[in-house]
Amino acid sequence: MKQYFTLKSFLLVISTLLLLACTGPKVQQYTNERPTLDLSDYFSGTIDAYGIFTDRSGEVKKRFTVLIKADWKIVDGKKVGTLDESFDYSDGTKQKRIWTLIEQSPGKYIGRADDVVGDAQGELAGNALNWTYTLALPVDGTTYHVQFNDWMYLVTSKVMLNKAKMSKFGIELGEVTLSFYKR
Repeated sequence: MKQYFTLKSFLLVISTLLLLACTGPKVQQYTNERPTLDLSDYFSGTIDAYGIFTDRSGEVKKRFTVLIKADWKIVDGKKVGTLDESFDYSDGTKQKRIWTLIEQSPGKYIGRADDVVGDAQGELAGNALNWTYTLALPVDGTTYHVQFNDWMYLVTSKVMLNKAKMSKFGIELGEVTLSFYKR
């Protein structure tokens, strides 16, 4: 009888986690929000970003700035963007990430970078962009594959806000919050 309740409790926890994973906003609900985000317009030229990483308790663990140099080209009939990101962290460390963004169809993008596992999937509607991807994150000599659910919202033609939830095995690890400013 005890095994029955243990199995039942386990299945209840798994079902709840799966239901929670399916909840949340859908990018289509932002279709009528303005100003309209055009990735190739916003991410062109120089963009400055300012961010923090908070752990799951809300404590700020790192502060950072990012200088982004971005441009777009047409390759094989598709818009292809390059975002060259230079990170400076509050602890003195530096990091470089170069994204290649490819518009697959209107409002649908894939993204690639050296530390991204597979392709990032992006969907855009109205003023919002939702990116989902797995990042190979080095921590103390070990690399962890961490899932990101990244939401960006265009506030004005020059300002965009970003909130990204980080998780592993469905367990939230923390959040990255960023503000972008287009020069």
